Amino acid sequence: MTKTVKLKNGVEVPALGMGAWNMGDDPLRRIEEIESIRTGLDLGLRVIDTAEMYGNGRSEDLVGEAIRGRRSDVYLVTKVLPSNASKRGVAQSCRASLEQLRTDYIDLYLLHWRSSIPLNETIEGFERLREEGLIRDWGVSNFDIDDMGELFSVDQGEKCVSNQILYSLDHRGVEFDLLGEDAQRNVATMAYSPIGQGGILLRNETLADIARKHTTSLGQATPAQIALAWVLRRSNVIAIPKAATVRHQRQNIAAQEVTLSDDDLAALDTAFPPPRKAMSLEMI
Repeated sequence: MTKTVKLKNGVEVPALGMGAWNMGDDPLRRIEEIESIRTGLDLGLRVIDTAEMYGNGRSEDLVGEAIRGRRSDVYLVTKVLPSNASKRGVAQSCRASLEQLRTDYIDLYLLHWRSSIPLNETIEGFERLREEGLIRDWGVSNFDIDDMGELFSVDQGEKCVSNQILYSLDHRGVEFDLLGEDAQRNVATMAYSPIGQGGILLRNETLADIARKHTTSLGQATPAQIALAWVLRRSNVIAIPKAATVRHQRQNIAAQEVTLSDDDLAALDTAFPPPRKAMSLEMI
């Protein structure tokens, strides 16, 4: 492991984590998915991200089984749905997630996206959970620049530890303002889908050309490793790609061995231009 991110609570975690979106949905893949997570832990990963929404709890259940007996190795992140973001709702959802995850605390509890419920009520619920020891810290997900400004204007809003957002080569709009603003507030960015969805990004010829210039301990670099290395190069960013197989997990980990040159970065800027104006936050 080569890079870590220090959170405002003083906890230092590897910049590469593991996402669990869509994991646990197929019973035939369950053993393989659990082995992938455990392999990641064996090889030094620590952050695991899931949500109550993912598979209506199936993802949390799978993660809970994967980390059984290894809770101290894990920085565990899960999320509450906006519809459950009332003071009472977050308490109920948190306890349900704890049961699914087979643990007595969550390291980082996130509001999945903006809710019609006032932020101060959600924060009050989070703070009550923290006081009870059911969560260690809380944060948000899919919050844009204005959302973060509003959050920090609310009492105790400055206690937000992380903002989980879509960030990859083909979704760079947050570079214009949000990444910098969150960094100034000491809010870590957690990048979901850092290597894209459906393989469209990874078929880009520029990525393929750059991959041919690099090798890792597993051999020739892949376009996915280049895309992941590009996200990981930034400070204050934790990337949480999903890896449903051991092979994929090992490839993600090996992406940390790739150091992109100035020429590589310039070529990627040409293929995937950085934003020149403020853009609305993208979500998937």
